[in-house]
Amino acid sequence: MNLTISGHHLEVTPALRGYVTTKLERISRHFDQVVDMKVLLTVDNLKEKDLRQRAECNIHVKGRDLFAESAHADLYAAVDELADKLDRQVLRYKDKTQDHSHESAKRMM
Repeated sequence: MNLTISGHHLEVTPALRGYVTTKLERISRHFDQVVDMKVLLTVDNLKEKDLRQRAECNIHVKGRDLFAESAHADLYAAVDELADKLDRQVLRYKDKTQDHSHESAKRMM
């Protein structure tokens, strides 16, 4: 799995990089077919202070691309919310791709 963490109007510190990495490890624990993850951390220049920090992530899994974003006043809280959203999406995708076929009903002749 390739993990790319980049910042927009923000320097990605080693502490922030480690925090994002530990939060997104949960996704690879649930679903092992993750090919690529790209995380973008952004600080917007908005008047409102409550949704200023934003985190977004693109995940490329076998057969599909998943995307989630979250905004919060604290960047660490935005990363937490992002990890929860991605976890739900990956689990839903995993359930859909699993084989749910049942045996067909046998005809009586």
